[in-house]
Amino acid sequence: MHSIEPIGYIQSPFKEKFAVPRQPRLTPSAHSRVELIGDSNSPEAVRGIEQFSHLWLLFLFDKNIAAGWKPTVRPPRLGGNERIGVFASRATFRPNAIGMSAVELKGITQKGNQTWLDLGSADLVDGTPIIDIKPYIPYSDSIPNAQGGFAADEPVTLDVNFSECALNKLQSHPNARHIMQVIKEVLAQDPRPAYKKGKPDNKEYAVNLFDLNVKFVVEAFFINVTDIERF
Repeated sequence: MHSIEPIGYIQSPFKEKFAVPRQPRLTPSAHSRVELIGDSNSPEAVRGIEQFSHLWLLFLFDKNIAAGWKPTVRPPRLGGNERIGVFASRATFRPNAIGMSAVELKGITQKGNQTWLDLGSADLVDGTPIIDIKPYIPYSDSIPNAQGGFAADEPVTLDVNFSECALNKLQSHPNARHIMQVIKEVLAQDPRPAYKKGKPDNKEYAVNLFDLNVKFVVEAFFINVTDIERF
């Protein structure tokens, strides 16, 4: 039996599973990077990779492994009610807990003996183990007439507003403008459970992004950020 070891770990703004975008590139401002480790942490291992604009990341759903998996799942796109086969979904609970994402390669950073791959938007929790990296090949990986089944259409998004309290606290952050954009892109997806999509409620939710705890409520036609706290 062959064992698989991580070649690196993702560094992303998403500090928990809640509110991680369901697909890459839905939050274009939420940049990430891969910190390579072990024998993979070498300029030689990434030689020539800069020729490619995008990469495939293969990773482990490490936070779900202990929970196991089932042959059928309830995709959020179907309201969380209809069951389909796990292999007809991108569910995180899978037989070998392996996921894949197509991400933009923005550059390579080398500092001392450490190598990073600088990426665009990725749908991965901070610290997710990366088990392989492959170049995205447009002529074979992009299929113009492919059908997307129940996930063919882009998800509906909501407007995001900030309370005066939240704005005042965010303005003191050194990266306030960029972080505000990431918060908007993340919350616009409505990260609540699928059965609550399209339904306002009075509950205050919270999500950890960067070094912030972002609190919000979902109104009839928009999301209101009520407060922001630093860790």
